[in-house]
Amino acid sequence: MHALLGVEGVSFLLAAVIHAGVLIQGYEHREAMIAESVLGSVLLVGLAMTWVRPRSLFAIAAGVQSFALLGTLVGIWMIIVGVGPRTLLDIVYHVAIVVVLAAGLRLAWRIRKKESV
Repeated sequence: MHALLGVEGVSFLLAAVIHAGVLIQGYEHREAMIAESVLGSVLLVGLAMTWVRPRSLFAIAAGVQSFALLGTLVGIWMIIVGVGPRTLLDIVYHVAIVVVLAAGLRLAWRIRKKESV
């Protein structure tokens, strides 16, 4: 679970850096950069919190991944209505990260069930 939270958080921060125009030119989008920075930071803070409070792993992991999933779904909506960036890279990333976040939530629930047995 820890590795997954780290990968999710870093992937959002990487997307933010791309939208800042640092890694790749032509994908700049200020609002997307801000949103992805927030989501990545929340996931990484959640990761740190799971080390500080390991007994709260489920609650923290489920909470931060749910927040990131909701933010990503808002991003998909922005793509659909034409407000957000609409490049192939953006669409592929959003679809892929929804799958990863959903898998992470499922894993969190599995961990919770094992802990309660």
